[in-house]
Amino acid sequence: MTKKTYARPLTIGALAGVALLAVGSPAFAETEVSEPAEFTSAFTVMATPDQVINNDGVAAPGQSGATGTFTFRINSDEEIICYDIRLEGVSGDYQSPAKTATHIHEAAVGKPGPPRIAFPNPEPVGDGPRTSSGCLQGPFTTGVVTNGADTGTGFSLKQIEANPAGFTGDSHTVDFAAGVVRGQLTSIPVGGVDTGAGGAAATDASGWGIAAAAGGLGLVAASVFVVQRRRAADAK
Repeated sequence: MTKKTYARPLTIGALAGVALLAVGSPAFAETEVSEPAEFTSAFTVMATPDQVINNDGVAAPGQSGATGTFTFRINSDEEIICYDIRLEGVSGDYQSPAKTATHIHEAAVGKPGPPRIAFPNPEPVGDGPRTSSGCLQGPFTTGVVTNGADTGTGFSLKQIEANPAGFTGDSHTVDFAAGVVRGQLTSIPVGGVDTGAGGAAATDASGWGIAAAAGGLGLVAASVFVVQRRRAADAK
């Protein structure tokens, strides 16, 4: 498996979604790796501005009209998480006390919580869609330090698998420091997509859902994004 460390530019700014005793900027501990041969779980996030709260647990709506689709595939045996993130309707630069502004937080619905994984921010910054895709292997760091330890220290992907509803995906900008969009993780089948509400998904030869009957279009959209990225990568 090919591995490489990565460094991404980021803006360090205001507090966003977690109470800090100290803020540090350690080097990236995780590595960017190629996609593993198999996954132990998969999750999607349909992130919206109305789900954003601040570090006090008070509603702090993000950017009106913005949306985020996060798809995560996990191999918890190897501590690898593959991500496909798409933000739409988001404007302005990123800002966060963490080393990037796009995260998984350990936080239940309506609750604040610390970031556990920091992902490369979707690009390009501008008025159009922003995307970010890849795979990271732990141990993970976030650049946020509480009680003398990085909030990624000791975190395992098995914690997400045990309680996905206790984790959120979000991103933060200069104008929306608490979060521009946010949403809870929801499990989807590793080899396809759970369309919900009695819908049925169609899959391509790779096993990823690409269409569905009415009732599950949100989760299908997340899987379509993965399919498109995988096809583009195969064509290179």
